[in-house]
Amino acid sequence: MAESQYNLTVLISGNGSNLQALIDACASGALPNTRITHVISNRQKAFGRERARNASIPDSYHNLVQYKKKHPQTPEGIEAARKEYDADLANIILASKPRPDLIVCAGWMHIVTPSFLTPIADAGIKIINLHPALPGEFAGAGAIERAWKAGQEEGLKRTGVMIHEVIAEVDAGDAIVTKEVELRKDESLDKLETRIHGVEHGLIVEGTKKTLEGIGAARAK
Repeated sequence: MAESQYNLTVLISGNGSNLQALIDACASGALPNTRITHVISNRQKAFGRERARNASIPDSYHNLVQYKKKHPQTPEGIEAARKEYDADLANIILASKPRPDLIVCAGWMHIVTPSFLTPIADAGIKIINLHPALPGEFAGAGAIERAWKAGQEEGLKRTGVMIHEVIAEVDAGDAIVTKEVELRKDESLDKLETRIHGVEHGLIVEGTKKTLEGIGAARAK
């Protein structure tokens, strides 16, 4: 990559093992000239926040519940809450200094809407996501378990992991990098999850690096 400095904002919801992979890659030079400048969690007690603090990375907590409380519990009210939440999430990121060059969703368990995507795109900031499935397969929550069941009950031979661009349709943006993972007959779900998480840790670094290389090439034009 070029000599430019790249700033990342990472969105998390849980343990943060993929965040840790990014932290380690920034420290080792596997992600050259790159630093994580902000971590945002939608869960207050997510262990990933502790990982951020251990690495002296500023972190924020942004939860949907307070928005739901402001609106009626109807489909329309829930949609309004999500739009308001997403708009504020975009504002938090756009107000941060420095602004990120790239937003990485690393185990972020919240489906973003155009209220988030549009202002971020207008600011010229790319967004990528890690999803434990291959393109066009097992979109949404529970992807590993659904793939495991298909392997045990239907004979599916492989699943995988992808890093993809984020669009309004869930897990449907263009794939940046992918890696297949073999489904083994009679393997437990826990063992499959462990193997997939191991793949994720490498692929999230690879996908982030590839995206940053694209940003650097665009800057150089």
